[in-house]
Amino acid sequence: MKNLPIFFLLTILFFQTHAQTITKLDGSQITATALDQKIHQLMQEAQVQGLAVAVFNNKPVYKKAFGYKNLQTKEPLKVTTNLYGASLSKAVFAVLVMKLVEESTLDLDKPLQSYLPQPIYKYKPQTKWHDNYSDLEADSLYSQVTARMCLAHTSGFPNWRFFEEDQKLRVKYKPGTKYSYSGEGLVYLQVVLEKMTGKPLAQLMQEKVFKPAGMKASSYTWQPRFEKDYALGHKINGALYPKDKDNEARSASTLETTLHDYTLFMQAVLQHKLLKPATTKEMFSPQVRIRSAAQFGPLSQRETNANDAIALSYGLGWGLLQSPHGTGAFKEGHGDGFQHYSIIFPEQGTGIILMSNSDNAESIFKYLLETAIADTFTPWAWENYIPYDQQEKK
Repeated sequence: MKNLPIFFLLTILFFQTHAQTITKLDGSQITATALDQKIHQLMQEAQVQGLAVAVFNNKPVYKKAFGYKNLQTKEPLKVTTNLYGASLSKAVFAVLVMKLVEESTLDLDKPLQSYLPQPIYKYKPQTKWHDNYSDLEADSLYSQVTARMCLAHTSGFPNWRFFEEDQKLRVKYKPGTKYSYSGEGLVYLQVVLEKMTGKPLAQLMQEKVFKPAGMKASSYTWQPRFEKDYALGHKINGALYPKDKDNEARSASTLETTLHDYTLFMQAVLQHKLLKPATTKEMFSPQVRIRSAAQFGPLSQRETNANDAIALSYGLGWGLLQSPHGTGAFKEGHGDGFQHYSIIFPEQGTGIILMSNSDNAESIFKYLLETAIADTFTPWAWENYIPYDQQEKK
């Protein structure tokens, strides 16, 4: 290199230096090496078996995997290892829905039942359970539910019917009047879209999202090609969960993906590769304020002003908060052995993806967000992301 002109030497030095540096929301910086060290420390202290992390400064500037996809075999987790996405599914589905809105296939405020030639409860179910709407025959409210309500979690449907005491599906309150997280609402929207378009969810996702974003390792159902490299979920004590491979495609919960693919998705959202800027702005516009003390559990029924400073709300498929750095759009994922969180601040181009195959992962999310991007705004208590060193000893 000593014979290269000084200009080229300085250019190489510039890119080497800056490629290894992450700029946080507050303008401070952290080196990739320092972030590596912090991640290793937190994973060891909290006993997190595997973790994949991507950070954005307008584009991906950090993307690494740590730990194991299987603690027993000590096989390493990679950025291309298949991970069960859990409720990250909802954010990806929301982009599909907004694309159909752009194309005038769907109106966010038209009751979904009005798109169908007959009541939805008259259709013969085609799946094991999720498109069985026979319980709605006596329901007087479901016909008011719109796509906007489903995406904003104001549909009135429960999270899942099997959480109900009688395991029957119903609309529990007047649609559009309050926030209550609902996987059923997203699946109802999916089923209507499938009947409207004559295309299954898998085909719609491939056409509208996966292929345009370059996501070659993502699907809403298990694929044989995932067999060569997939992660198993780990319980708190490190024991393995069995891998669930027989899910039917559900918009709210069955995404199979990788850190590499989900990074492509978030990049496409930030850079408006899938949606027009105006459509993205609408997706990230508050639809309903959230004043519950927690997202789930008994505290979800108790009101608080604890998150008023960030104006916690829900947009269309994404949670939203307000900060000095603009809107933060976030989505979490939580399933047996898999815990994920993503947040982007579109106005600044800063964001992070955390994907883990450990039931202990959420206990380090607060510290990771603060260390990597200076995100002190995520409502970690509302999310129940209680840090490992603040939890009561059992």
